[in-house]
Amino acid sequence: MHPARIAVAGASGLIGSALARSLTAEGHRVVRLVRRDPAGPDEVRWDPERSSVDSAGLEGCDAVVNLAGAGIGDRRWSAAYKARIRSSRVQGTRTLARALASLDTPPRVFVNGSAIGIYGDTGEQAVDEDAPPGTGFLPELCVEWEAATEPARAAGVRTVLPRTGLVVSRSGGAWGRLFPLFRAGLGGRLGDGRQYWSYIALHDEVAAIRHLMDRTDLSGPVNLTAPQPLTNGEITEAMARVLHRPASLPVPAAALRLALGEMAGDVLGSQRVLPTRLLRSGFTFAFPGIEDAIRAA
Repeated sequence: MHPARIAVAGASGLIGSALARSLTAEGHRVVRLVRRDPAGPDEVRWDPERSSVDSAGLEGCDAVVNLAGAGIGDRRWSAAYKARIRSSRVQGTRTLARALASLDTPPRVFVNGSAIGIYGDTGEQAVDEDAPPGTGFLPELCVEWEAATEPARAAGVRTVLPRTGLVVSRSGGAWGRLFPLFRAGLGGRLGDGRQYWSYIALHDEVAAIRHLMDRTDLSGPVNLTAPQPLTNGEITEAMARVLHRPASLPVPAAALRLALGEMAGDVLGSQRVLPTRLLRSGFTFAFPGIEDAIRAA
């Protein structure tokens, strides 16, 4: 890719900050969307939950990447927090999509984050992008979130929806919480450990997003998960091997439900998701196996 001007919403988050570093290191100009007064020409003011963005600051961007949203696992899902999760994603996406549609020179691609949560609990059944949405809070949220990109797509902007799995990183997300527990010898399977976890190394997540930006033949949903999902029990054993710590303290399902409330259903749920479209498009994983992904983190 030639040096480009790329806007990133959610540039302070786990994936967004890694993506911004990767782009900047290769000479691209990253424009960050911020919720405060911009500190310079490479910042654009927006307020996703109030549906406002400085559209003029997006003019001339080659690509726009939206990874913004309140953290799914940051706290218990009260009614108020679920409303915040929804508005931060749906309102933010709709605001950006409408802004892009209004530009004199829209970007050539809009990459808008989504999640494998759209499939719901798939048990042992492997699913790819052709599978229908599941039921429940996260699947319904993801459907609404993806639909909010429609103004940009209708305006002719190539729109890609990376459905991200569990990102293996020590800096945040689910794995950011697992690493300290395992290092302390307090790791263990969650529930019966038979539920599938579809993971992806942070390095591969960033590389895949860049791949989606570059591949002009890709649009719509693309699963960002490693090729071989594993069960929580298998991942627990791999963590113990790589970190040389015991993993003999399983967390009973009842304890998870007590600690996490409604969110426990998604921790205990099974998602065996395959990256069919990503592999068909020629993407190569640097860390496809779980032990490699854990070491990379």
